[in-house]
Amino acid sequence: MIRIPTKKHVDLKGMSLSELRDFSESIGEPAYRATQIFYWLYNRGISEFDAMTDIPRVLRSRLAEVARIGSIEVCRTKVSTVDGTTKFLFRLADGLTIESVLIPQNTRDGGKREKRFTLCVSTQVGCPLDCIFCATGSMGFKRNLTAGEIVDQVLHVRRLGENKITNLVLMGMGEPLLNYDNVMKAVEIISHERSIGISAKKTTLSTAGYVEYIKRMADEGRKCKLAISLNSVDDRVRSTLMPITKKHSVEDIHRAAEYYYEKTGQRITYEYILFEGVNDRDEDISRLIRYIRRVPSKINLIPFHTIDFVHPEGFASSLRPTPVARMEEFAQKLREANITVMIRNNAGEDIKAACGQLAAAQKKK
Repeated sequence: MIRIPTKKHVDLKGMSLSELRDFSESIGEPAYRATQIFYWLYNRGISEFDAMTDIPRVLRSRLAEVARIGSIEVCRTKVSTVDGTTKFLFRLADGLTIESVLIPQNTRDGGKREKRFTLCVSTQVGCPLDCIFCATGSMGFKRNLTAGEIVDQVLHVRRLGENKITNLVLMGMGEPLLNYDNVMKAVEIISHERSIGISAKKTTLSTAGYVEYIKRMADEGRKCKLAISLNSVDDRVRSTLMPITKKHSVEDIHRAAEYYYEKTGQRITYEYILFEGVNDRDEDISRLIRYIRRVPSKINLIPFHTIDFVHPEGFASSLRPTPVARMEEFAQKLREANITVMIRNNAGEDIKAACGQLAAAQKKK
């Protein structure tokens, strides 16, 4: 069980190094103590102040009186018998639950075959966007995660896993840009060399296309990679799939992507889930080619994974995945237009951990 402390205890989990310096000074300690605390919290992942062995015992006692080290709780893990993908169910201090997914991938680097382990983390409990192909939307929206809760997903998976996490994707439950400040603080903590050390350049943030926040990322010089869930360049079609299109049109998203590239020099990744007869036609290919060519980018084609287990209704219940042969043909036509294309696999589909399948059932506390 997670112990919920009294309000007088300040939660240090989720504090940045600068915030820990302010905290250290507030209790009469020199700023360098913050560097020590930061290292123990995130590099070593400790849960008790007594584990901070290079800090004087009297200070450890003082910390226990005024602060705490918050933690989420691992409730369950499921491992795919097909590809080794692992799904984690976490319970938060208020009883709500979220899911994270660790995906093993075989890659080639300089001719060598290597193993990459990508952790997909959540940024919200549920999601407010109601994309009809995503199971998370069926949960509704409960709240944003704190920076500490986002970081803690990484800490727990790192502790439980036998393999090093090499890449991070912010594309689990929720829309990351609607929790902008906490997400960016979490990325800063995770990427710090004295913390977990997963570089921001190996971190990808996936958004449904919140234009103002994409521009803010560019203006602030954020180093994490940007992926935009596109799925159609026809506003009418995209609106049926993603209601956010009524607020931010495909053209609005393009202008934001163009601004982002001009500011950062980083090319965009577009994510495109293929639905049979909806967005996989020849005219969709032609429109997509014209759209993609307007700013340096690449595209990830993603198979649609069933969400029947959340009992979708209406148009959502009619969605079917594009057949594999047609997906290959779709990709080939894009490549013939000199567009970089990757086809994502079905990692974790057998345990409902694939793209769009995360949906932790919530129980009242």
